Formats: sequence, C-alpha cells, structure tokens
Amino acid sequence: MKTQTQLRAPFERTVSPESIRVLDLFSGAGGLTHGFYAASTRFVTERAVEFDPAAAATYAATFGRKVYAGPIQEWLHKEDVPEVDVVIGGPPCQGFSLLGKRNALDERNSLWEHYASSLIRAKPKYFIVENVGAFGKSQQLVDFKDATKPDGFLRDYSFEWHVLNAADYGAPQARKRAILIGHHRDLPFPGFPPPTHVGRHLSVRQALSGVPIDVDGTELPDRRTAVGDKSMPGAFRTTELHLGRDYAQLSLDRFAAIPPGGNRMDLPDHLLAPCWVNHKSGSGDVMGRLRWDTPAVTIRTEFFKPEKGRYIHPSANRAITHLEAARLQGFPDEHLWVGSKTAIAKQIGNAVPLHLGRAIASQLLLQL
Repeated sequence: MKTQTQLRAPFERTVSPESIRVLDLFSGAGGLTHGFYAASTRFVTERAVEFDPAAAATYAATFGRKVYAGPIQEWLHKEDVPEVDVVIGGPPCQGFSLLGKRNALDERNSLWEHYASSLIRAKPKYFIVENVGAFGKSQQLVDFKDATKPDGFLRDYSFEWHVLNAADYGAPQARKRAILIGHHRDLPFPGFPPPTHVGRHLSVRQALSGVPIDVDGTELPDRRTAVGDKSMPGAFRTTELHLGRDYAQLSLDRFAAIPPGGNRMDLPDHLLAPCWVNHKSGSGDVMGRLRWDTPAVTIRTEFFKPEKGRYIHPSANRAITHLEAARLQGFPDEHLWVGSKTAIAKQIGNAVPLHLGRAIASQLLLQL
C-alpha cells in the first residue's frame, strides 16, 4: 500500500503584521476559508477547528497544519483561543434542516453555544455564521439573539441575518443559506454584500467548461497519507476526482430515457421503481438532469446518487462526478482532498460556495 510524502499545502499563508487574522470553526474542507482568501491576501486563518477527521486532514493538506482535528468543546478545553479579527463558521445544521425529519433536541443544535463561547475568548471585531435557511426559524437563533441582549453573555456584540442565494454572487449553483453577520458594538454593522449576478447567473455549462464528458475511471488513485496514527486515501487534487460509478444496467437504461432537463416522471412504466408507479407528484428533481444553461441545484453530500436529486449530468448518462460537484461549489483545481470517495463527497456537499464566502469577506474588508 502506497503512502505518499506530505505535499506542500497549496494555499498556506502565514500571519504578518498586515494580516486580518481569522478563526475558522466547523471549518470542513475549507470552502469559507477559500472565499475569504479569494477576497484578499490579507485574510489569514490563524486556527481552524473541525471534528470530522477526513475533513480536517483535507483542510490541513490544503491550508497548512493549522487545524485542530476534534470536537470544538474539546478544543476549547485543551487550547488557548487566539484573539483574532474575524471568526467564521457554520455549526452543523442537521437537527433543524428541512431535509428529513427535524429533531429539535438534536445535540448538534447546541453547538452554536460553543461557537458563542469562542467569540468571548477570541474577541473578534466581526463574526460570520453560515447555516441552512431553516436556521432562521429555529430556537437556536432565538437563543443567539437573547445572548446579545444587555444582560446576555454576548452583550458586547450584535448581529443581523439574512438568507442569501449563492447564485446571486457568482456561484453556478442555486444555494440559499442563512448568513449571520455580527459585529462588536463599538464597530458599525458592515452590511450584507450587494448581489452582483442577479439576472446573469453563471450556468452549469460555464462551471464545467473544459471538463471531459468521459470519466477517468471509478477508483481513487492508489495513494495514502498519514493522519495521526492512521492513514487515509489521499491527498488528491480536485482534477483527480473525475470519477464515475459502476452502474447496474437498469440505472443506465433509466439515464438514457431521461431527456435534457427531465426527471423520473419522464421514465416509461417498465423503468419505474415500484414506489414511483402510482406516485406522480412530489419533487421534480428526483432522477433529474442538470440543465446546461442555468445554475445547478444545491449540491448536497450525496450528489453521486441520482435518486437523491437533480444530479444526472446534463448530457452524459451518469451522475456528476466529484470534480464536477467541486467545480459547482467553486473549489479550485489545486485544492487537496483526503478521504474515501464518500467522505470527500460529504466534504464537498457541506461546503460554503467560494463565491458567497468571497462576497461576504469583501464586504467585511470595507470596514477592516
């Protein structure tokens, strides 16, 4: 089994006196960090925290060994929180996501409290919280607001929130996210970034320009890297992830029967799954083809499964590849990934589109 030597982190930056220091919590693969780095060379992540070991290894491979791989509550207990200018991050949202059944008691819903605890110790000028649109109707948002009241433990801060569509900021993907922008009360609210691409959204065709229709196989390259006392597949450049799957003939027949822009409702009866035969309503995205000339639908963690949404390639009879999904999220080709195909797909789907992060960072830059 091949173990690679550590590649140089392609986006590593070091802190200087001119740096705007950033703390990235729940950093994932680094989508939000990419957005901030694209906005200005002055933004430098001083510390990142990520629970998932594969995502943490991806972050380290790409941005340098500045990520704490473990739960945020453990990090708060073990390390001194650095004082920074900006705190960014998106606490996990599964407990109040609109996907699936909500669970108001999901312990992941309380992770915002650890984020808030980090704010007290990091003493930032500004902070960003990114989450699903449903966060705007959650008890967690109410609790966050209460914490900033005159008698709250975050009384030195205030924030406003709004749902932003990444496509309005240049992402080739319609992805609506709740964005909270907070500021120290001694500083002005920086405002939300003005949309730049309303009426001229980037398309799937533009995002996938130059990507071959044919895939490069089905398996990751035979390469592994040390992660603590274990090893994981990787690191792989984004361009090495143009990988397909071994489909059953039934799946291939279904793909072939779905026209441009179509979905499962276009399938003839003999290709329908039993649960679809008498179910002619519901989501029009299931087994759907992406459209070349519009933004993609939201790229989620299981984009490689056509039954999960509109993830069939616009013209090829297959689901989109990891490379194509990463392009739709705005990840650069030089980004390095660590983990299995499923783990990397999760990292891609959970990320903040670079274009949205860049717009937010550029807005903060006007104040910083």
